Amino acid sequence: MSDAWMMERFSLMKERIREISGEEVVKEPYGTYFKTTAAFIMQVADLHKKLQQGWLEGAELPELEANNQKLYEDILPQNYGHSYGNPTWAAETLGEEFGQLLSFLYTEIRGLIVFAYEDRLFDMTVAMELFVQIYNLFEDEEVSAKDVKEAIYWYVSDYSDEMVGRRVQEGVDPALDFAANIICSSDLTDIRYLYRFGEYITENEIGMAKFLNTLSEEEIQAMARTFTEGYRTGFVLTGKDITKKKTVNIRFQLGFERMVKAAIEQFKAMDLKPVIYRSAVHSVNKKQHHRIGYYGAIPNPQFEYDHKDDAALYLDHEFVQRKLRVLQVAYEQVKGLAAVHGGPACMETFGETPFAPGKRKEACTLTSHQQKLQVTYDNEAGQIVNRYIKGEERSFTIIAYPVMEIGEQFEEIFRETVKINTLDNQLYRRIQQNIIDALDKGETVQIKGKGQNATDLTVKLHHLENPAKQTNFENCVADVNIPVGEVFTSPVLKGTNGTLAVSRVFLNGLEYKNLKVEFSDGRISGYSCSNFASEEENQNFIKENLLYHHDTLPLGEFAIGTNTTAYVMAQKYQIGHLLPILIAEKMGPHFAVGDTCYSWSEDTAVYNPDGKEIIARDNEVSILRKEDISKAYLGCHTDITIPYDELGSIRVQTLHGDWVSIIEDGRFVLPGTEALNEPFPA
Repeated sequence: MSDAWMMERFSLMKERIREISGEEVVKEPYGTYFKTTAAFIMQVADLHKKLQQGWLEGAELPELEANNQKLYEDILPQNYGHSYGNPTWAAETLGEEFGQLLSFLYTEIRGLIVFAYEDRLFDMTVAMELFVQIYNLFEDEEVSAKDVKEAIYWYVSDYSDEMVGRRVQEGVDPALDFAANIICSSDLTDIRYLYRFGEYITENEIGMAKFLNTLSEEEIQAMARTFTEGYRTGFVLTGKDITKKKTVNIRFQLGFERMVKAAIEQFKAMDLKPVIYRSAVHSVNKKQHHRIGYYGAIPNPQFEYDHKDDAALYLDHEFVQRKLRVLQVAYEQVKGLAAVHGGPACMETFGETPFAPGKRKEACTLTSHQQKLQVTYDNEAGQIVNRYIKGEERSFTIIAYPVMEIGEQFEEIFRETVKINTLDNQLYRRIQQNIIDALDKGETVQIKGKGQNATDLTVKLHHLENPAKQTNFENCVADVNIPVGEVFTSPVLKGTNGTLAVSRVFLNGLEYKNLKVEFSDGRISGYSCSNFASEEENQNFIKENLLYHHDTLPLGEFAIGTNTTAYVMAQKYQIGHLLPILIAEKMGPHFAVGDTCYSWSEDTAVYNPDGKEIIARDNEVSILRKEDISKAYLGCHTDITIPYDELGSIRVQTLHGDWVSIIEDGRFVLPGTEALNEPFPA
């Protein structure tokens, strides 16, 4: 459709919604809802006009701050109790029949903010048209929830071509350079640049940007070099040709632009252009409450959590099939760009206030049938993506830094994190090789907790036919997975049995209290936690957020973390509960449920520095790809770490029945690993 036609549609919607703001046609309580939401839409539409007129270039910082606050204030925690974005409040004020539906509409409408900044008229217009369509339904006092739900369904279904297609293009096309242009063309010493993204900005993002501006150019370049070299090394160590790649996807949280800018220049020297896309806004593109891409501050994690399963309003078999067809067509249209895409380079952050979600019965939830449909979609979508961005040809890297929100000792913690991210790879490689040599003598590994930790788990290892040339464990230093410090394997499922427990852990941004997972022949057979008062709520919480609606998941990885320096830092500053899994997994043994570490590239030979091939790239689930690929991949991989202070022992049982100790009472006892105990207090 032409730009002129879209502008005409957009203008018509603006005028109609401006009228709605002052109409008294729809009866209460719905009239107030529509007038309130219409006023918000007009606020964003008026902002869009100002943006097109160049307002950002001349606006002073207080004006930018006030505008940003006004855009997001309604869903902030202090206001959320009376926000239509809150499904509970929506149900209380609009009734159970319509509350959930209109809360969804309100949430989708809030996406207009970022579309206004990016001048995406199509996305603004279709959301506004949906609003007017549903308003028109309510002009009839006999309106039914079925009519409203159908309007939502066809909005998502009819426009999925454009919404999903745009999202696919954003993932591989460097010409969509909204964020990259801000980063590369702005004066990053002028903090006003942060408000050009359209994201929610707090003192945290401002403080991070200001702090990075205090660092020397040498320090910034060195931090970026750790990041970009990790990415390059990932290709080298896995025998993949990075020269065939032309783009890299950079993911980060706002405030780190100075480091991102340095990384862009360093990637440019590798002939890689940046692909930088925003975390998804449309419901159709979201993956629950997870933010994948770049993003600012999260105004209210509870709001995000409350709407993580909004797809329940439209997820059915026909929609899944349509979305898969759309995804296939979208990738086919950009197959040239997809073929030369190298994969993600991610900067994670830690230190944000921990979030333990509250469960709202009024929020959307997937039925058991929809859960199965979601699993089906994730599986088949993964296959489509892998056909165009081949797993055996792509790589990644990931690094983490603290943010200002971590507290008064931020600068100390930041510098210690830089130190952790740049530990001596060669030293760790030698130490970890000693651990691997011991593990390779074994048929099983036994992991036990101590004190209140009930872990008692036996992990079955692959049998080495030729130990002189084969190994089970990868010697992982700081390349794709920064910081240094783990050896890992994909266990044999049959014979892997027992209990994994941890008193407190944060997984994908959510806190789990007293998490316990039972394994039978390598598959989850039971689970519990103490987050909520009822066992049913705890079970549902784990199934939704750890199992991702699967009935069970296999143990895809067993690893031993060796970064005792990181552990001691966590203890020193009492920030263990704030660390991302990227660092936490290096601070003790960890166990990943879901796909193996070699997902989609199991047939690519991988070797350790000693020349031995890592043969444990498959398990009984992933090997099913040879018969039916739809049964081989789960689309998730979540690490659960037992910290050293909850760890009793890790012992290897050899083929002859002897035991070799790696760790006893939370300390390394295997000869050749003594240096790992040095960071611990005497």
